[in-house]
Amino acid sequence: MLLAELLQAIESGAISTRDYRNIEGMLFHASANALADFRPIKLGETKSNPIQIIDFFSGAGGASLGFAAINMVVPLFRFLGGCDINLMSASTYGKNFGTPVVCEDILEIAKTPESIRAYMTRIGYDPNMPTIIIGCAPCQGFSSHGKKRWNEEDDDRNSLAIAFSRIVSEIQPTVFLMENVPEFLSKKYWHYFSKSREAFIKSGYIVKQKISNSADYGVPQERFRSVIIGMKKEFLLPEGYLQPQDYKTVRDAIFSLSPLVAGEADSTDSLHKAVTHKQSTIDVIRQVPHDGGNLPVGVGPKCLTRVNGFSDVYGRLSWDKPAITITHYARNPASGRYTHPVQDRGLTAREAARLQSFPDGFVFAGKSDDIYRQIGEAVPPLLSCGVAVSTLIELLSCEPTSEQLDNGYACVATPLSNSYSSVIAGIKNMRRRA
Repeated sequence: MLLAELLQAIESGAISTRDYRNIEGMLFHASANALADFRPIKLGETKSNPIQIIDFFSGAGGASLGFAAINMVVPLFRFLGGCDINLMSASTYGKNFGTPVVCEDILEIAKTPESIRAYMTRIGYDPNMPTIIIGCAPCQGFSSHGKKRWNEEDDDRNSLAIAFSRIVSEIQPTVFLMENVPEFLSKKYWHYFSKSREAFIKSGYIVKQKISNSADYGVPQERFRSVIIGMKKEFLLPEGYLQPQDYKTVRDAIFSLSPLVAGEADSTDSLHKAVTHKQSTIDVIRQVPHDGGNLPVGVGPKCLTRVNGFSDVYGRLSWDKPAITITHYARNPASGRYTHPVQDRGLTAREAARLQSFPDGFVFAGKSDDIYRQIGEAVPPLLSCGVAVSTLIELLSCEPTSEQLDNGYACVATPLSNSYSSVIAGIKNMRRRA
């Protein structure tokens, strides 16, 4: 009944005087459960829904998939398009969300107000409808994996966040969402965030930012991300739904899949195909203890023993813990802790997708390299679902009271350390304020 009331409130355009926050957990769990049954949306299927979704830097569509999960409970979101500069990513988005394939460069779209408006017209944007704009810029320029470049000239990709702020300022959506690596809120990149934030505030938005652990939302993976949300009303930041003792694990995600040896494929699932490793690689993997084991000292390439920072290389995932952050290297045991808990191989694309919380019904376009990249670069759909549910509830609810604001999740108000390990240590100490 309350879900029907939400739909009616949106369709009427009325500003609610009610507080719907008491149903947030129910809506999240219903949507998260529904996500498992996701199937690609047909062209025009969401056309009658009342809230427009536009996804810039969409990749495969992990961020949009959280909103699609809510649609499976109550039909609210109309997908206009996912814009990505990579054709395979753009194709995957179109296949799954029933939209045209939009393969364009946001730096070109954001050049002028006229170019922004022209793009919005092309995708069928209606300025009279409530709109949520998502902007998850590529993270490589901000990532700790690029730390060796931190003292060099700034990565061009970092200007993408500023380009996104120009689009938001021009379009004035009801809500905007940004997601990135934790380093986006670090000292090194704070000026990019700050410059974008100033533009958002100048356009009338209240902007709040936090670091989220994907595992708090049911993703079987410890993946920390910065989440930035803007609305033109006061709101609460999303909080996770699970405590560490309840986190989903590698076992929960992939144990049911058919066992494979290196080079073998599951005849019933094209994504469940193991890479054909060299015999020397398999010989190394076989010496790594099962279920969370590390590479034994003296085993494997000698270069690994001469350099610090490779403790996870060839390591096995643990059955009863969340996975480490899944990247596009997940099929390669030499790239990190990406070896199957007991089988002597790297992860299949299906295993990587499940560890990212993609449902089996989601369809990826492209060859193997394209698919692993899309999976590794994606926003975990269950994290997106949590953020989407919170955003929807805050949008429809009356503004939070002073007490609710005081008890809500603390906003990241000052730059975090440039050190990734320091960032994560700080996150683990950052708890809900009493």
